[in-house]
Amino acid sequence: MGTQIHGMPNYRRVVELIQSGAIGPVREAHVWVSRAWGRQSKEEADKYKDIVYVTERPTEAMTPPAYLDWDLWLGPAAVRPFHAVYFPGPKWYRWWDFGNGTMSDLGSHWNDLPYWALKLDAPLSVVAEGPEPHAEIAPASMTAIYEYGPRGDLPACTLHWHQGTHKPAIWKEGGIPQWGDGVLFIGERGMLLSDYGKHVLLPEKDFADFKRPAPFIPDSPGQHQEWLNACTNGTPTGSPFSYAGPLTEANHLGNVAFRAGKKIEWDAKNMRITNDEDANRFLRRKPRAGWTLG
Repeated sequence: MGTQIHGMPNYRRVVELIQSGAIGPVREAHVWVSRAWGRQSKEEADKYKDIVYVTERPTEAMTPPAYLDWDLWLGPAAVRPFHAVYFPGPKWYRWWDFGNGTMSDLGSHWNDLPYWALKLDAPLSVVAEGPEPHAEIAPASMTAIYEYGPRGDLPACTLHWHQGTHKPAIWKEGGIPQWGDGVLFIGERGMLLSDYGKHVLLPEKDFADFKRPAPFIPDSPGQHQEWLNACTNGTPTGSPFSYAGPLTEANHLGNVAFRAGKKIEWDAKNMRITNDEDANRFLRRKPRAGWTLG
């Protein structure tokens, strides 16, 4: 679960601004990442030197490196011959069987910020758009829109995820700085744009005399030290399983909605899609013989 940016100062200052009402109630947020590791055209793939272009699962076998136990590497996934399109490096990550694409990687880093700042929980529904879903390879570019209900005194809101060539309309129209990757909160009194290491209140002229709230989220000693502290004395980490688990669940639901090809309505308590029984097949898979969860 890649939430290491959770432990950096920038995210903490952004959360403080949003939760103290700097831009007013937020009903819409956008996340976009420029990475496009997935099923691409040949022209798109050529931009990424570490990616082998492929559109289907290869049938021919290659000899794995001597240091690689291919059967162990496959784990619970269905058996297939070794091929260089899976290994080494980020090649594996485009396949549904192994990595679930960009959403299931960068979603943990980038959706972390709105999830934290807006106190999100389980989405009510998710809809996605992009190319025609492929049975085995995640898309390079896609958009997913999450609907969340009210949370305490916070209003209902939508979270829009954009990856690859997809960007928010306000970005494409030049209404905000065109950062390659970012998180945009749209509030009643302004906007906040952030990436991993910096953020800005928009329009900047409207916040020229803005007085920031005093920090109320303590700085982290670092993700590694948080983990060591948790192991040795039980100190909670900043991103415990109780937080990272539901965030991961939401990220995966973006992919599920994309693969289902329709809006899905989510019953988090029972871990079921309620409006499309067939879409539930994307929630889990049967591991191959010899691989089970204890």
